[in-house]
Amino acid sequence: MTGTGAAQRTYRYLQLIFFLVTLIARVDPAAAQTAETVCIQCHGSQPGRLGAPVREWQTSIHAANGISCHNCHGGDPTDVAMAMSPERGFLGVPNERAIPGFCGRCHVGVQEDYLASAHGRALGKGGPQCVTCHGNHAVLNASPDLINPKDCSRCHDYGRAGEIKSAVLETDRRITELERQLLSLRHIGIATREMEGELFALRNRFHRLFHSVDVEKVRSQTAGFQTELGKISGRIAEVEAKLNRRKLWGGAMVVLLVGCGILSLLIYRSYREEIDRSQHP
Repeated sequence: MTGTGAAQRTYRYLQLIFFLVTLIARVDPAAAQTAETVCIQCHGSQPGRLGAPVREWQTSIHAANGISCHNCHGGDPTDVAMAMSPERGFLGVPNERAIPGFCGRCHVGVQEDYLASAHGRALGKGGPQCVTCHGNHAVLNASPDLINPKDCSRCHDYGRAGEIKSAVLETDRRITELERQLLSLRHIGIATREMEGELFALRNRFHRLFHSVDVEKVRSQTAGFQTELGKISGRIAEVEAKLNRRKLWGGAMVVLLVGCGILSLLIYRSYREEIDRSQHP
């Protein structure tokens, strides 16, 4: 009886564990995080300008990477009463001159290059800051597409901006292609973490260069980035070459095994025919 009771208890425990594992597997981590954020719950349900930031944020690169309201504006995202309390670190909305420092808490290198640039030197005098080009809540993924005649000509002639874009397009395209190649390798079980980390860091350094808005600097340093990309590309090529050799050897083994199978079948049939002829002369 004792053994039966213990077995039943063990079975119930296993059922409970299975239920909890199934429940956890069905939970979307991003959705769980959103549900816990009172900022999103409150503003997301409101119409007009109070709800607009949430709707814009939902399509942003920040949302895609788990960066929510409190990561930028501070405050307590779990407590309605203290969500906007300075005691919990609430910062609110920065004024124009404070925006580079506001964004620069995460984008340190970009802030440095921006402040040293012609754009940064014109801050507070009609010059652009982060939000001017990137937006505030519907933040777009950083790419050369942000350099375009429509947006740049809001402040000045597109000429120099166009030169910078021409100088960086090929390198940026190459970075994107290498990211795609590494993702494909990772999907088939190849360890790519180290190369992905190197490429991510290189991409960030390269995009930081844009913010100098210095055509000659961009042109002179782009060659160095191309060299670094060449090294990563060479390592990827080595991995792909090994995979191709394995595929060739695997294909050869399959052909050999199929050939052996066919030969074995022919030998077997010949043997059976000999036996049949001997039994029925």
